[in-house]
Amino acid sequence: MNKKLTIALKRLNTILPLKKNQDNCTAEIKELHQQILRSFVTNGRILTKEEMVLWVDDIPEAINVLSQHDMVTVSGSGEPIGAYPFTMTERVHEVHVNGHQVHAMCALDALAIGPMFKETTQITSQCAVTDAPVKIEMSGETILNLAEVQDVHFGIAWDAANAASCCADSLCLEMIFLRDTETAQQWLADDSDGREVFTLQEAVRFASQFFVPLLP
Repeated sequence: MNKKLTIALKRLNTILPLKKNQDNCTAEIKELHQQILRSFVTNGRILTKEEMVLWVDDIPEAINVLSQHDMVTVSGSGEPIGAYPFTMTERVHEVHVNGHQVHAMCALDALAIGPMFKETTQITSQCAVTDAPVKIEMSGETILNLAEVQDVHFGIAWDAANAASCCADSLCLEMIFLRDTETAQQWLADDSDGREVFTLQEAVRFASQFFVPLLP
């Protein structure tokens, strides 16, 4: 992994230390978190509270711990609705995996699902600047339609991170696909200090390094 990716990975882990937070949980809550992630691929949705009792006894406390550590997102009524990279909330990044259509929190999250689960995925999204469609087919970390998307870039506006808000409602909204090099460079030029762009293959590696460690 090149220096640019190493620095970016460290920076994202500082903002959203998912692996560190997961490791700081009890074994039961860590297992629950992993089962929640798997449920999106197995069932196309988050685990229900009735299903969570298979792994923990105190569901409200477990959800509270996961929410406090920003490992799951919850609705206004406290219902679990997401776990990075997945969300039940409709977002622009749709991923077809294992016969299910799921939503990803952001562009980086969409790229992570194939590597995390060693699955074939089809990502349907769009350029955040031009609204041009972005369709990426993957098998694990391999981009299957690279010839079609090799000029697509991934952008991240680091300054969007907000300590007063969960990452899903702040930084994730500024982790985006950009349709080509020209668009990426124009987007970067608008805030060269606070933004960063990556090639699509760099972004896949970034996503894999960040998310794969969450599952055994």
